[in-house]
Amino acid sequence: MNPKTSSLIKITSITLITAALGLEIWNIYLHFNNQALPDKLNPALWLGTVALIGHGIEGFVAAFNASSRNKNPLSYGVYTFFVGFVGLQELFDQPSS
Repeated sequence: MNPKTSSLIKITSITLITAALGLEIWNIYLHFNNQALPDKLNPALWLGTVALIGHGIEGFVAAFNASSRNKNPLSYGVYTFFVGFVGLQELFDQPSS
């Protein structure tokens, strides 16, 4: 993958996943206070939830396979959670030991 494209994907992914986490936390906070998000934000919340689940699966896969490539499983899992498939691609491009 082109390094410029990879960097752009990483920056965009980190920004959007952080926003999705913030929206989920805000939704949970409002739920505990018997309030709700504005209806306009429901599609963004749904899309963010799907993205968080997908990135969570990618992070789990990366953490599971990181030790075979001499990487710390926890840190590489978190890294991949935030950057998505680019992190998995970087991991699997490295030779396994």
